Amino acid sequence: MLNWLLLFVPVAVGLEFLKPDAHTLIFIAACMAIIPLAGWLGRATEQVAHHTGEGIGGLLNATFGNAAELIIAIMALRKGLYPVVKASLTGSIIGNILLVLGASVVAGGIRHKEQDFNATAARAQSTMLTLAAIGLIMPAAFHYIAGPAGRVDEDSLSLEISILLLVTYAAHLFFSLHTHKDQFAGEVVPAAEVPCDAMEAPWSLKRAILVLVGATVLIAWVSEILVGSVEEAAVAFGMTRVFVGVIVVAVIGNAAEHSTAVLMAMKNRMELALGIAIGSSLQIALLVAPLLVILSHFIGPRNMDLVFTPAEVLAVFVSVLITGQIASDGRSNWLEGVQLLAVYLILALVFYFLPEALHA
Repeated sequence: MLNWLLLFVPVAVGLEFLKPDAHTLIFIAACMAIIPLAGWLGRATEQVAHHTGEGIGGLLNATFGNAAELIIAIMALRKGLYPVVKASLTGSIIGNILLVLGASVVAGGIRHKEQDFNATAARAQSTMLTLAAIGLIMPAAFHYIAGPAGRVDEDSLSLEISILLLVTYAAHLFFSLHTHKDQFAGEVVPAAEVPCDAMEAPWSLKRAILVLVGATVLIAWVSEILVGSVEEAAVAFGMTRVFVGVIVVAVIGNAAEHSTAVLMAMKNRMELALGIAIGSSLQIALLVAPLLVILSHFIGPRNMDLVFTPAEVLAVFVSVLITGQIASDGRSNWLEGVQLLAVYLILALVFYFLPEALHA
């Protein structure tokens, strides 16, 4: 592991307090700091999965991995930066199911000709992704179909849809962790078979959870520092705020899930990799986004709605469409990963060239 990069954690914190205007240096230091922290998060997740099974391990990683994004979004929410919040949500959804899953499938496919995973669980998650897409698409459709006459009802519509999405996500958790947990649990690896360093014994469940929580807290802190400087640093490279919100911030926020999912895929544990990638997108769409809408009624300068821009809606739709096709058969190969990455790069190019005025 690149533990020496942990030195960048105090460097990033020091720059934030001592040289707050050095945005480019803060950005670079924070990026370097997140790399080893994401590695520790992935390591702890793998150890937890050995005790709990692939399904719960993937859920825990998705939950802790999304903690940083939720904290960052809440801070932006308090400042009324709703377009930034929505862009980061869109970027997290498409980043997880296209970039994270695509890179995992490619990495796993290079080492293993074909990889198998639970098709039933994958189809259930894909269906939930489709539901999430519908929940994000319909408020935007209402916005453009109803026109100015419907503006007054958009806040109420978004709030009610958000409650429905939260209830549905709770039902999904009950389904996957209780009534049909055998379809999602995956394999529990005995402690004696846990791969570890030559001089290190397998972790206890308590230690793994403590490391998981600790790494998440540090990632959230460093991510907050990074996001505070990312816009100024990105502008120096000619990037628009649209591209920064949907692509740059999302890629950085997904660093933890990305590294862990790729590592698990290379170890031929595609169920865990799939659970991390798709599970993260599900949590963003069905838990984080609705929760932010509800929280905006209490901590925001005004109510936030679920009316995403046409570009964001289209990006989510095509991402869910191709992910569902690839995950439906219970098998994956490196070419399918390339296809997911290709779609992500196409969307990234669109957002890069999209004028700010059209996104507003």
